[in-house]
Amino acid sequence: MFGGRMRRRRTVSLTRETQRSPPPAWPPPPPSSETEEARSERHHKEREAKRVNAAIEKQIEKAREDKEKRKSHTKILILGQSESGKSTILKQFQLFYAPQAFRVEAEAWRAVIHLNLVRSINLILDIVATTITTGAPRETMQSALSISPPSSRWGSGGASVLSAASSAGSDGHGRNALNSSHGQGPSVKELRMRLSPLKHVESILVKRLTADDHSGSVPRPPSRGSSASSTLTTESTSSSQYARASEVIVRGGSGWKELVRRGKQIMQGREWQRDEFDDARQILHACREDVTALWSSAEVQEGLRNEGVLLRNQSGFFLDDAMRVAAIDYEPSFRDILKARIQTMGVEEHEVVVEAGDHPFTGEVGSTWLFYDVGGSRHQRAAWAPFFDDVNAIIFLCPMSGFNEFLVEDRTMNRLLDSFTLWKTVCGSKVLANVTFILFLNKSDILRAKLEAGQSFVKWVRSYKEGQNDVTHVSEYLKSKFIAIHKSSSPKKRPLHVHVTCALDVERMAKVIVSVREVIIEANLVESTLL
Repeated sequence: MFGGRMRRRRTVSLTRETQRSPPPAWPPPPPSSETEEARSERHHKEREAKRVNAAIEKQIEKAREDKEKRKSHTKILILGQSESGKSTILKQFQLFYAPQAFRVEAEAWRAVIHLNLVRSINLILDIVATTITTGAPRETMQSALSISPPSSRWGSGGASVLSAASSAGSDGHGRNALNSSHGQGPSVKELRMRLSPLKHVESILVKRLTADDHSGSVPRPPSRGSSASSTLTTESTSSSQYARASEVIVRGGSGWKELVRRGKQIMQGREWQRDEFDDARQILHACREDVTALWSSAEVQEGLRNEGVLLRNQSGFFLDDAMRVAAIDYEPSFRDILKARIQTMGVEEHEVVVEAGDHPFTGEVGSTWLFYDVGGSRHQRAAWAPFFDDVNAIIFLCPMSGFNEFLVEDRTMNRLLDSFTLWKTVCGSKVLANVTFILFLNKSDILRAKLEAGQSFVKWVRSYKEGQNDVTHVSEYLKSKFIAIHKSSSPKKRPLHVHVTCALDVERMAKVIVSVREVIIEANLVESTLL
């Protein structure tokens, strides 16, 4: 008892002494025996300490000002699985609100478009190379790679998403169709030789786009029939990997920024030192006629069908426009940029400042919209949560055309089922209880093409029962399912705004963007109790 009293008294005494003691002087007084050299060194350290302190205070003040400034920005988080169209939707917003700033990025997007074109050609050359070298019929090559024929890739009795199977794998004499030419123009083997420099072009473009970035590219699977095939991982041996060109993954690094800076200098009429990037464009220009000849070859088209490869419905497809895109004076159109495909890793923040132009929002010129574009693959979704705070709206994309496809990272997970599961998780987040929810049922164009080609929606979605197999009824069914999930999973009652979209349709997306803007502005007014 007494010990406790003594400790309390000692504490009070020490506290009073501390309160009476004046704060130590800064900088402390110099020692009486300080030499001239020591004084000079002390003054130098004091000046450096003041400089560092001033820089820190300036950074803190700037961060505070930026935070206050960002409060007035409209912040939108774009969510959805990989290849749902998130980046294309973002481009549409940039095109609508800031077309001039969007055009400045054309130099960087030209490199991406060229890479998309070159990778498609090199994928074809890989297939052609093995077919010509081995002369192996289609069944033999598939057996060697342990992949299913197109007719059974998506389940018993299901047709391939990528193409219909064809039995014409050879000419009936053990020779593959790709080995022959009908005497019109160069043979496929000759075209393969002439287009071999495009391998080097691809390496140049990948190097430039991923400069100072360690993400790089997803390796291309080894050529069919090669001895390396037995060492492939499960993911790389799946049929979808062979049915599309491999991806380049960027982290929003300096490779992009360098090309954007280059574009700005070109637009300002300033010279840019010629480098291997320009050499790559020259090579591609010189090869453009051979690229067109290879793609238009009946033998190549037949061989691709037999291999289950259909490139036209994939993002980043430019083979039909090869002559225009590969020309030395090529300038990407807005539609070209919308079609361009490059995979991003992590979260990217895009600042869109509204420009004066042909839109009804003249009073908003100079205002800023912040978009957060996040990676959609499974291993990147953990990075979403920190961006849930302080956003005005969530735009969630579901690729309707994925009803008979599977995730690249999980070949057992149907893409539509994954979208349902992901949507339920996002809707159930309490952090997002007061956030405006906007749903884009995207890729209606590809869905229409699949259904008109005979793909059965009910075969994959049993609960659809006897619904009609057309885009109108399927999209209405999916809309009702997503609305039901939103209603049952949301922590509180809130409206949901649904749009059926095609991210490549500029006119249609302009109307959607106007609607989205009105919804967000109204929600902001309600939040600030002004309405």
